[in-house]
Amino acid sequence: MKSWKNPILLLSGIGVSYLGNWIYLIALNVSILNLTGSAAAVAGLYMIRPLATLITNTWSGSVIDRVNKRRLMMSIDVVRGILIFLIPFIGSLWSIYAVLLLINIVGAFFGPSSSVYITKLVPLEQRKRFNSIMSLTSSGAFLLGPAISGILMMSVGTDLCIVINAITFFVCAFFIYLLPDMDEDLGKAERAPVSLKTLLSDWKAVREFTKGAKFFITVYILFQGAVLIGYALDSQEVTFIKQHLELTDKEYGFITSLTGAGALGGAAVAAAVSKKLPLRYFVGGGLFLSTIGYLLFYASVDLITATSAFVFLGFVMSFANAGYATFFQNNVPVAIMGRFGSMAEMVQGIVQIVLTLLLGLMADWFSLQMVCIGFCLLGIVLAGALCLTIFTPSKAQYFEEKEEIMTGNL
Repeated sequence: MKSWKNPILLLSGIGVSYLGNWIYLIALNVSILNLTGSAAAVAGLYMIRPLATLITNTWSGSVIDRVNKRRLMMSIDVVRGILIFLIPFIGSLWSIYAVLLLINIVGAFFGPSSSVYITKLVPLEQRKRFNSIMSLTSSGAFLLGPAISGILMMSVGTDLCIVINAITFFVCAFFIYLLPDMDEDLGKAERAPVSLKTLLSDWKAVREFTKGAKFFITVYILFQGAVLIGYALDSQEVTFIKQHLELTDKEYGFITSLTGAGALGGAAVAAAVSKKLPLRYFVGGGLFLSTIGYLLFYASVDLITATSAFVFLGFVMSFANAGYATFFQNNVPVAIMGRFGSMAEMVQGIVQIVLTLLLGLMADWFSLQMVCIGFCLLGIVLAGALCLTIFTPSKAQYFEEKEEIMTGNL
């Protein structure tokens, strides 16, 4: 249990932050709607994160790989906490958008930084279980956050919900402060300022890695392709539920709540069986069943079938997410993980925007259910191809979880 002391501290800090984010997200939507009375203003919130990604992700990875990750993560949380604390005191929509853009620009550094730090902190043989528990904390926050936010908004208003989120970032920073420094070996070259020449060199390093890691890139493209199709399908879930199934807002809330319960259950089971179930089953089996879950949802005909499909989807997706995170950490060299992760997220963001717009346009031209089922089938094809790829006996070495397997040399 002693070996889990530091991972538990990290999980606790990030878990508190996850919970605060859900409380804040619900409250911020309501706050913007109350301020403007405009649904378009609320929709504008969801364009800020992709915009921040496009601004930062060409160069953020170069910074991440050259600085102390623990200190960077603490600084990010403190800055985000301060900026979020200011939101209730701002009365202008565009000023709020500007602050949110800054929050998301700063936050764009946290994900890749935490991936690198987790890889260094958590021993290889514990990563799958760690990522499963991480998924469990995320699912728990997804389930509890909106409920807590609803209670708080009814009793004390939206401003306090936003302030609570600011506090959770300070708490997360404190937990990270208690963790060990994993970057004592950073040399002067890594600490040097990032210039255009440095960026070009870093992009070349990422390109060389992708050229030499063909199997990893194949798995990455197939997995992320299916996942991004799922994200595009998520954009139509409310429309499908309300217009095609003709369900009420209350019934939609019921489906969402049970989906969170399914995800929580799946993450708990994934953590429990992490030592017994091979990583390939987490990655391939989890993704394939997730695509089946999307198909079942968009083929549903009533509340019961739609709810059952989403509970199943939430359950199996926990395995896919934990498995892919572990595979990524085990196969991308720590030295370039920040750069690769940041650039990959930028590409994924662009593809996600294109797929979401394409699905939306096609849904206007043709039957919503028919188009969504078509996208689901494409996701199933990609997931099936992934399973055929990773279950090839000669590729078993890429999914080993023993300490003697050296990351980056596969």
